[in-house]
Parts: sequence; structure tokens; C-alpha cells
Amino acid sequence: MSARFDKETNRTLTRTVGFQQEFDPGDTELLATCYPIEAVTKWETKTSESEGWLEQPAPDYLIRQSCVVSLRFPLSTINSPLSTCRLTYTGGYVLPGTTAGAGQTPLPDDIERAAVEQVAFWFQNKSNIGLRISWPSGGTYQQFAAQDLLPSVQAVLDTHKRWSL
Repeated sequence: MSARFDKETNRTLTRTVGFQQEFDPGDTELLATCYPIEAVTKWETKTSESEGWLEQPAPDYLIRQSCVVSLRFPLSTINSPLSTCRLTYTGGYVLPGTTAGAGQTPLPDDIERAAVEQVAFWFQNKSNIGLRISWPSGGTYQQFAAQDLLPSVQAVLDTHKRWSL
């Protein structure tokens, strides 16, 4: 269920320690894929495979709304299509069944309820999943709607979707 919800929201919902995200060296606004962000632990740059990732001192930055890392200046001034940067951080939601510690954020209740509803729906309809038409007997047939996610679940996920350009 987590992987499907991640796909629908364009982000990683599960709390992940050491999440690594690459970004363009000229960027000063980094949209986190795994948020809310708890802590940033490492900044790195790379200009070639032979050289590999080189750790950089932490630049001046600000975490806004727990999901955007704003830099005062770009991490690298190398203007090359072969240059890239990487940010390592801890972020995401603590899943049910685990107690959220200090600075951690539990999974929002609406996402948890949506997951329970969706799993229950899939379980109740497990014999019809992937089935489009059935001819049980005689000349009558049943046609099933291709219903992947419940509309109510999709609506909840839409409110937590990461939009990007």
C-alpha cells in the first residue's frame, strides 16, 4: 500500500533516514521528495564518475514548510551538464504501529484511514480484481468497472500530492 500511495502522491510518505536526492547545481529551491524534513545531514557534488561524490560544507540554508530547502546561493557554481549535487536528509512520516519520537511526524489520520478503506475494498473484491467481464451462466454477463482506487481514497491522496513543474 505504501508504494502505491507514494506513486499517487509523487513523494515518499514513509519516514526514511539517509534519504538521498539529487538536484541541479544552480538550484536554490530544493523540493524535498520525502517530507516533512527532520534533519539535513550531508551536501555533496559530483562532476565525474572517476572523481565520485565529494562532500561539501553545509551551505546557508533554510527549511521552509518542512518540505522546501532554500539556499542563499547555489551549492556549486560549475555550469556544466555533467555536474550534479546531492542532499542527504531524514524525512517522511512515522507509520502506524511505531511511536513518533521528538521532531518526528506521525502519518496523518486521513491517509491512515484511506489505506484501511482501500485494503478493505480490495479484500472484499479480491475475486473481481482485474476482471472486466464475466459470463456466469446463460446469455447474461456482468461487466465490472475498472476501479483501482476508491474515489474517497483518491481524494485524500490528492490533498497530499507533491506538485512539481
